[in-house]
Parts: sequence; structure tokens; C-alpha cells
Amino acid sequence: MTSMRPLGELPDLVLGPLRGRPDSEWQCGPAGKWTPAQIVEHLALGLTLSAETFQARKNHAPMRRRPRTPAEKIAKLFIFGLRWFPPGRKAPERTTPPSQIDRAAAESHFLAGVEAWDQVDRALLPERRADLFVKHPRMGDLTVEEWMRFHIIHARHHARQIRDRVGT
Repeated sequence: MTSMRPLGELPDLVLGPLRGRPDSEWQCGPAGKWTPAQIVEHLALGLTLSAETFQARKNHAPMRRRPRTPAEKIAKLFIFGLRWFPPGRKAPERTTPPSQIDRAAAESHFLAGVEAWDQVDRALLPERRADLFVKHPRMGDLTVEEWMRFHIIHARHHARQIRDRVGT
């Protein structure tokens, strides 16, 4: 059964490949790359930060989107248009996971981030669909729905990395 929640697919997408696997597999990654636990935490940080920012702005006066810079336009084309994240880009510092994080902490933080977005959806849509923005570090100002779209595309990108690490 599919969820009616906009980001309801994320737990199965991200955590599904890790279900039933020992904690040790959450800690294995190629040299210099994130482990599955770090990937889950990275996604959790992005979900949580963006949801908290929207919630903090829910009573903000109507906003207008700032014009996108050329770099933001290109990033939007890559991410939203091509669903591609150029390799070698570093995650923004606020979404960089710690060098060590255990399975339980990453998993619960991720699920809390998905739940936070469920709250954003209920609190802000459809009323604030077009007049409330939070700046994405690469694509500029995004609406609630654009952020939801980003989180789905971003999670799919990282879910592929998780599957590669655990061999599914």
C-alpha cells in the first residue's frame, strides 16, 4: 500500500536495503566514502534542517523567490531535470554526517526527519504553496513542494549508494 504522505516512500527506499542486515554492514564503506549509516544521517540532517526552517517560517509574511544565479539554474537543471548530482561535490557542512554514527541514531534521526516533513506538509500546504521559500545551498530558493521533490531525488541518489555498499 502506498502512502499518501509526500515523502512516505523514503523509509522503504533508504532503509529497505539495510533491513535485516547486521549493524556492522551499516559501518562499511569504500575508503574515503560514507558508510550506509553516514548516508542515512546525511539524509536525516537535510530533511530535518529544511523542515525546521519551513516550520520556523510558517507565520512569515508572503515571500517572493529571489532570482536564481547562473550556477543555481545549472544546479536545478542537473538535479531536477536530469536527476543527477555531479560527482565530487561536497555536502554542505550542516548536512555532513559525523565520522562515526551508529545504526540506531541514524535510523531514528532519519525517520524523525521524514515525520517532520509530514508535519510541514500538513501545516503549510496548500495555503503556502507559492509564497514561502527556503534557500537550497545549490539551487536557491525552493518552495515546500520543490523541497519535497528534492528530498525524493536526493534519497534515490543515496539509496543507490547504499545498495552498492551492501550488495543488493
